[in-house]
Amino acid sequence: MARRPLPRILSTGSAQIARSRELARTAADSATDVLHPLITTTRGLRRLASAGRRRWTETPRDRRGPLLFLAASVILVVVLVPYGPLLAVVTLTSAAAWQGRDRTPPAPDGPDESQIERLQVLYEALVPHFSTAEDPSPLYVHGGDWETVFPTQEFDDSGRMAHLVIRYPAYFPDGEAASRARIEQLLAAKSGRGREYLFVWDEEGNELTVSVLSPLPTDIAAQRFVSAPGETVLGFTDPSRVQRTLPLAFGTDHRDVPPVVWRTGIRSTEPHLLAVGHPGSGTSTLLRSIALQALQHGDVLIVEGGGTGEYACLAGREGVLGVEIGLDGALAALEWATGETERRLVAANEARQAGYPAPQDAKRPLWILLDRPTAFTHLAEAEGRKDPQSLLQVPLRHGRAAAVTVVVAEQFDALDSLSEAVCRHTRARVTLGPAPAEQLTAVLGAPPHTTPVDDLPPGRGYARLGSAPVHRLQVPATPDPYDDATSDAHRQAVLDLLPPRTAPAGAETASGTKAPVETDAPAESATASGTETADDTQTTPDDRAGTGAPVDPETPEDPETSKGPDDVQVSDGGWSGGAPTPAPVGTAVPKIIVTKTAPPPPSAPPSTPPAPAPPATAPQTVTARTAGPTRTAAPETALLERPVLEPALPEAAVAEPAAAE
Repeated sequence: MARRPLPRILSTGSAQIARSRELARTAADSATDVLHPLITTTRGLRRLASAGRRRWTETPRDRRGPLLFLAASVILVVVLVPYGPLLAVVTLTSAAAWQGRDRTPPAPDGPDESQIERLQVLYEALVPHFSTAEDPSPLYVHGGDWETVFPTQEFDDSGRMAHLVIRYPAYFPDGEAASRARIEQLLAAKSGRGREYLFVWDEEGNELTVSVLSPLPTDIAAQRFVSAPGETVLGFTDPSRVQRTLPLAFGTDHRDVPPVVWRTGIRSTEPHLLAVGHPGSGTSTLLRSIALQALQHGDVLIVEGGGTGEYACLAGREGVLGVEIGLDGALAALEWATGETERRLVAANEARQAGYPAPQDAKRPLWILLDRPTAFTHLAEAEGRKDPQSLLQVPLRHGRAAAVTVVVAEQFDALDSLSEAVCRHTRARVTLGPAPAEQLTAVLGAPPHTTPVDDLPPGRGYARLGSAPVHRLQVPATPDPYDDATSDAHRQAVLDLLPPRTAPAGAETASGTKAPVETDAPAESATASGTETADDTQTTPDDRAGTGAPVDPETPEDPETSKGPDDVQVSDGGWSGGAPTPAPVGTAVPKIIVTKTAPPPPSAPPSTPPAPAPPATAPQTVTARTAGPTRTAAPETALLERPVLEPALPEAAVAEPAAAE
């Protein structure tokens, strides 16, 4: 038996659905008009019944008997009187219709006396700006009629203006920013301070629309945003400015909020960002929010110049390459970032020349977040050292091609100390906190479309991505979870987004355990085998090669060609090495067993018999507890935990891995 085809939607299904909805809406409106008397009467009967029930409840029990007798008498009289029931029904229907009427007061046809006075004052204030002596029929004259220039006006519950359309003469220079700013400042002052106004200039129709903006929501906590790789949510803005919304959770509720999305990557036109604000305005909150989003798909390196520990919660986390708060660490970290950018460019270029795509470790996003770098500038000048900002030229200029993104946060009073490279290459701009319009224009490159106010909540400001319009911005609440003043809800929201902690870089363990292994071997045997003793004495590479002892992974043979994994580490004192090559992307920090053997020295004759192999010893670790005259570490194979940033070991100094976890 043949299978019946499933019903399918016709090509005109959407049009038919729309037509059906329109017909249903029209039928409902017609039915409402026809049944309006019945609906009104029913509503009145319900109200009369409620009033009777309420009166019966309020009547004392001792008076309910006489009340029932009186009601029964009235009903008997109505029944006995000619046409009594008919008159009773008519009376009851009329009373129900009267009680069921719509009691909503009608909206006023126009503004009241106080609102008319406000409009007249605003009209008189605009006369000097919108009139000229050469105009034969001016729109604005002293003592004129405001109704001809204010065709639309709306007021809020407090009596202040909420929406206003203003007509102005064609000769007004509405294309000049200075002329616009004067009018906007005047309207904001006359319409009521403390609110943000949106000004929309219609240059073709010679009309200016003024609207009062509602405050942006400040209860948005840190959470996982629905965004694609390469997209970073800076905050949220007005619904009229963007065409995209994100579903957000507000406790148990969910609603859609329009976001300000910053796109980074190879095809980004604004690969780097500069955030400026006053103390307490929320620049550190913005950087924490960006870091939590960046850790989903890349690595993050943080340099904090304030020294307040705002990013201590990110230290030691998976994907966090380091959190530097000192000048030495900042210089070493930025030097490594410069070398890493160059390495990525070279690797990508070689792969493309060979006809292959760029390697994964060259495409993994690397984020460099700097909070108040000018603090290091003053410190470096005092000590006569290199300015850390000078090390940002390579990541800023070539970061887009190398998947390196730089985010700089600074305060308004230190803008003059920012380097030219930072100001030139950070095309994405954010300002937080109250600031004069001149400062906002200098940072954003364009004046904001709203009037700035003096009182703003933390994380509130403006954002501009490249040459796009200026958006109002509210950064999601991402406070420091280690701050005692943080609420429990916001603290838990940030802690839920933090990646898991990783083991300290460079920690050596035996057999995959975290506890160090101690040995009771005498110091003489350890020294004879050519390994480090408790007194930090070492044998030469030639001696180790001659005795056949394994080369310790911590001691490279040639400092120019061999660099161990501990050459670059992030700690409280800074980075201790040069520019290593990161571990392959997409894998966790590996723990492998490394066995190093040194090649025979060139000067050793071939006829020299090799020294007998030393007795086998268990993997051991030099720790502070084992260091002493009687306890030494003589590792023949050591279980190393590589740091996230690991230099490549030369082939001549490292043999094949013996085992891997």
